[in-house]
Amino acid sequence: MISSKELRAHASPDDLWISISGDVYDVTPWLPHHPGEDLPLITLAGQDATDAFAAYHPPSARPLLRRFLVGRLSDYTVSPASADYRRLLAQLSSAGLFERVGPTPKVQLAIMATLFCAALYLVLACATASAHLLAGGLIGFIWIQSGWMGHDSGHHRITGHPLLDRVVQVLSGNCLTGLSIAWWKCNHNTHHIACNSLDHDPDLQHMPLFAVSPKLFGNIWSYFYRRTLAFDAASKFLISYQHWTFYPVMCVARINLLTQSALFVLTEKRVPQRFLEIAGVTAFWAWYPLLVSCLPNWWERVAFVLSSFTICGIQHVQFCLNHFSSEVYVGPPKGNDWFEKQTAGTLDILCSPWMDWFHGGLQFQIEHHLFPRLPRCHLRKVAPYVRDLCKKHGLPYSAASFWDANVLTWKTLRAAALQARNATSGAAPKNLVWEAVNTHG
Repeated sequence: MISSKELRAHASPDDLWISISGDVYDVTPWLPHHPGEDLPLITLAGQDATDAFAAYHPPSARPLLRRFLVGRLSDYTVSPASADYRRLLAQLSSAGLFERVGPTPKVQLAIMATLFCAALYLVLACATASAHLLAGGLIGFIWIQSGWMGHDSGHHRITGHPLLDRVVQVLSGNCLTGLSIAWWKCNHNTHHIACNSLDHDPDLQHMPLFAVSPKLFGNIWSYFYRRTLAFDAASKFLISYQHWTFYPVMCVARINLLTQSALFVLTEKRVPQRFLEIAGVTAFWAWYPLLVSCLPNWWERVAFVLSSFTICGIQHVQFCLNHFSSEVYVGPPKGNDWFEKQTAGTLDILCSPWMDWFHGGLQFQIEHHLFPRLPRCHLRKVAPYVRDLCKKHGLPYSAASFWDANVLTWKTLRAAALQARNATSGAAPKNLVWEAVNTHG
């Protein structure tokens, strides 16, 4: 029998214990082999991880735990919210919803292939600038669809065959968009485990351009990037106007993702199938510049790239809407309040069923965070059960229209921007230009 106090003493990468359903496991030797990378395990080290484990793993993964068993938690308890969450999870699993992906992936692949051929035709067979601009927009729309495809395939099987899933991931992700699926999985798994933790969730760590909370002004340490998120003079200036720069930056945010992806596959110590990941990204950097070079002049080439980046920027805005205006905290998540943390840090987008294609599943972000393995075609039917659970346990179930979600995000950025102007950290440059643009009254 092992107490919770003793369990908390084993919370380092060299000595990592976790508890699942009251059993305690020493997963230290499994850390370098975990398919979801090591950060999710490190983040939940020394505590109960039952809900996170159940959310991310099928029942068939349970037998694999036996070889790591070291004892039983003597003071194991389950909160009423967690008990109801696990009950609902079991019901969804018994109904077979996690295995039924529907026709969405096949339809999406067909649409992407058709639009890609149309974009090639507009560039190679048409001579008008408007056709070339439309081709750039189509490429951006294809990237959005590829983002939804990569998101789905990173959480669950979309074809029923692991090898075919992998082929679809690399072709639709690495080759088509230049973004490594291995980088995305590492980033996104950490985000799910530490949803809206300012020092653990990489999706809230956008210094020096953006900060959703003044808590980020304290030069906090990023456990994902393994560096300090410095709030210096440059950060203070940029964040002070972030509510005005947010949408323009989203138009070119693709550059940041391409850079992070390339750095990951080239410099990260552990990258599954590194050669395949690099080959896929290299393929993108072969076909995309080549397609751009087929355009007749430089201004059309620039317009083509900006068009594809700007259209794809819609998706970057969507990624932010679900979390920027929600509750944030500092520190690692606690495994025994999984349901509470996921609902508090997430915002659903209200929309009609005929607009589900536009949001790609992000309109049911609360449901997705609670059941990440659930195909998005089932999220709408699961939403009422989640709302009832939140109401039963007095937990927030936040939802807003697409317009209102943008307003909430803008207000969050504006509030942090105004506080950044008066923050003491990160002294402003002492010059007349700074004083002139920051004069009040």
